[in-house]
Amino acid sequence: MLEVRHLETLSAIRDAGSLQEAAERLHVTQSALSHQLRDLEVRLKTPLLNRRTRPARLTTAGLRVLALADEVLPRIKATERELQRLAAGRTGRLHLAIECHSCFQWLMPALDAFRLGWPDVELDLSAAFSFAPLPALVRGDLDVVITSDPQINPAVEYVPLFKYELVLAVAAANPLSQYKYIEPQQLADQVLITYPVERERLDVFTAFLEPADVEPAAIRKAELTPVIAQLIASQRGVAALPNWALTEYLNQGWLRICHLGEHGVWRTLYAAIRTEDMEADYVRAFLTQARDTCFKTLSGIKSAK
Repeated sequence: MLEVRHLETLSAIRDAGSLQEAAERLHVTQSALSHQLRDLEVRLKTPLLNRRTRPARLTTAGLRVLALADEVLPRIKATERELQRLAAGRTGRLHLAIECHSCFQWLMPALDAFRLGWPDVELDLSAAFSFAPLPALVRGDLDVVITSDPQINPAVEYVPLFKYELVLAVAAANPLSQYKYIEPQQLADQVLITYPVERERLDVFTAFLEPADVEPAAIRKAELTPVIAQLIASQRGVAALPNWALTEYLNQGWLRICHLGEHGVWRTLYAAIRTEDMEADYVRAFLTQARDTCFKTLSGIKSAK
């Protein structure tokens, strides 16, 4: 029964103090406003305006409808403004998840810079190490997934951010440190330290060891890159990591890196985005900011274009 125009009518009567001025505010005639009010009173089967008083006053029922108007109308106006900003590409939601354990190194500065230019975009960040992020992206729970493992899906577009080399990090005292590059067989007697990720999602296996049918002597898992670095330093194993993730350790004297094979193993880091969101201005702005921050922050990476 109640419509937005009815709420606007009672609100205008209260604010204007008279039917004539309320009609002017609503850009209708006083006769049309009176007709609308009487029609609503018939529908509700109760008077909303006491016309015997001068000026006319809202009845108890009218005040109750007015309380609803005070609650609902501001929310409608706020939603309309939000929709206008959405249509203009100035606002939206950007919930991100990362599959790369080392991505915080460049992603946090990128998000900080993006937030300054797009303060109306809602940002959130989570680590996609313990759940499947692609279904969450397709469902709409996420808006961006940072990954180096693209999976074909017609609803998702993978935007390349940069290329990086996967290198083997070893202690300076490890005999492997004397080699510029190593072959898969040289890891057969090594403890390989990896992030706690499924084997089929680790490039050191899929792109290096498995094609040569080689298994490391043992596998040890660690969640954080600094922990992996400490394990390598204490000669408890070796690890295949993105070259840019090791930059801060290279000048400390204890770490060496070896290429995986003569030509190295290169991978591309992507931002996975729903196809329907690709033209949103704030999404495109985030992608630009992410690339800019990557090349300002990281060393040893290449353009993926």
